Order: sequence, then structure tokens, then C-alpha cells
Amino acid sequence: MKQSQFELRHQADWQTFATLLEALERDKADPQQCRGFAAAYRRQCQHLALAQARGYSSQLVEQLQQQVMRGHQQFYRHRSPLGAQLLGFLLGGFPRLVRAEWRCVLAASLLFFGSLLGMGMLVYLFPDLVYSLVAPEQVAGMERMYDPDASRLGRFGERDSGDDWMMFGFYIMNNIGIAFQTFASGLLLGLGSLFFLLFNGLMIGAVAGHLTQIGYGQTFWSFVIGHGAFELTAIALAGAAGLKLGWALLAPGRLPRSDALRRAAAGGVRLVGGATLFLLLAAFIEAYWSSMTLASAPLKYAVGAALWLLVLAYLLLAGRGGHAPD
Repeated sequence: MKQSQFELRHQADWQTFATLLEALERDKADPQQCRGFAAAYRRQCQHLALAQARGYSSQLVEQLQQQVMRGHQQFYRHRSPLGAQLLGFLLGGFPRLVRAEWRCVLAASLLFFGSLLGMGMLVYLFPDLVYSLVAPEQVAGMERMYDPDASRLGRFGERDSGDDWMMFGFYIMNNIGIAFQTFASGLLLGLGSLFFLLFNGLMIGAVAGHLTQIGYGQTFWSFVIGHGAFELTAIALAGAAGLKLGWALLAPGRLPRSDALRRAAAGGVRLVGGATLFLLLAAFIEAYWSSMTLASAPLKYAVGAALWLLVLAYLLLAGRGGHAPD
């Protein structure tokens, strides 16, 4: 069957399902609508499978996929308590969402990690380049923070280990602020998210290249490798959510921009929610593990490598074997 015939035959069903989803999302669905939801959801899943199997356009497949994801969320929302929903999101819903939005995730990752690695190499080769991005007093502060002789790494001044909980709170507020800024600025047609991904990547890369070039590489890299697995990944995911908002405004397809933005925001907020959980883990690791000087550098590298592999395995493999509620 040609795609045009397929769309003509089922367009009314898709519109009816979209209307039902909106009613459920606003908690305004009547009992009669709720009783027909399961059948409508199964029919939508079947249409998605047919569209994928027949090689229909990516625009149609993505449209159906978005409705299926929203339907999946509503289906389990009305069947599971909050705790079960959160657990389902952590065990399968979040990594499935990341994979479903792989285009935005890939674009954001290339922008962020590409600018970070590129600037790091340039500053390492041309040391004075760091001052084009970072003020001299900030560079001096970074050097004090990662001095091999410092009693606690990654901090201005000397702090007692009892202040770790204060640093934990600081890291949470700072990192979540950066993530939300990167996400919300996507409303500026995606340009805001593009800017913050590049800005943060260039800044982190410049500092990393400078500290490595002056011989502080071991203290710096052993400090960041552990929590960086969660923190840097979360920034890229927040940027992906922001790019999704911008793309909905630039290319809404057949939908009005307001509808396209609302749908993009639904998925984007969930991406940021998962990224926030990553940032909580990153803040805990940074406050209580990364700053320790008692642990040897090889041990920190080993733990850091394990955490990076854990994050990659989670995002690529979790949630593939079932349909946990999310």
C-alpha cells in the first residue's frame, strides 16, 4: 500500500487518538473515552509497526512514534502509582526515550563533546589561547583548585571534609542551572541551546587543555573522570531537549507550531528530568569521591572508566527487553 493511501485510510483514527491523548493529559477524559483507550493505543502501535516495516517516510514514522510514546505514558500513568512510574522511567523509559530521540542526542553530543575536545587540543598546542576564553584571574583560580599539593581537589581555598555536604548542594544548584538554561534556551529557535552547548564545551575544553599543558593533568583528569560520566552526558541530553524545542518551531511539519512545540516539550521535559537525575548522581560523586586525595589516580581512573561504561550501557541497552512503565 502506498503511503498516501495509508495516511488517507487511517488519518481519522490518528486524529481521534490525538484528541483522546490531549484529554487524558489534561485529566479531562470521560469514562467512555478511557474505556476505548487501550484498543486505540494498540491500533496506533500496529500502525507504527506497519509504517516502519513498509519504509514510509521518517516524518510519518516519527509522528506515529510520538503518539505511541505519549500513549504509552498515559496507559501506565492510569495503571501505576507514582513510585512505580518513576521506577519504570529509570529502568527503561528514560533510556528508551534517549534512543528514540537519537538524532537530537547525536547532534547535541557532537556540538558539546566536539567543541570540548577540539578546544582542549588547541589550547594544549597553543597555551596562550586559553586567555581568549577565560580571564587570567579565573585561570589562576583553576590552577589553585587542581594544584597537586592541594589537600582537597576542585575547590577554591582549603575546606574541611565536613563541608562536603555544602559542596554537594552547590554542585546540584550549579549543574542543574546549566542544564535548565541549555534546555529552555531552545525556545529561541534552537539557537540558545546551540550557543550554550558550544560555550560550555569550549570553556571546559580550554580549562582541560591548559591544566594538562602545565602539568596538572593527573590531578585534573583523575578529579573529573568519575562524575564527568554523568555530568557531561546530562549537559548533552539537556542540549538535545533544547534542540528538539527549536526544531519543532523551525519545522513543525503538518502541525501548527503551538501543537508541535507542545509535543516536543513533553518529550523534552522528560529528557531533562532524566538528565537531572544524572546531575544528582554527578554532584554526589563530585562532592564525596572526586575531591578525595587519599584515593590514588589509577584507582580514580579505573572507577571513572567503569562509570562511563555504565552510563553508555544504560543508555544503549536498558529497557530493550520489556515495556516497563515510564
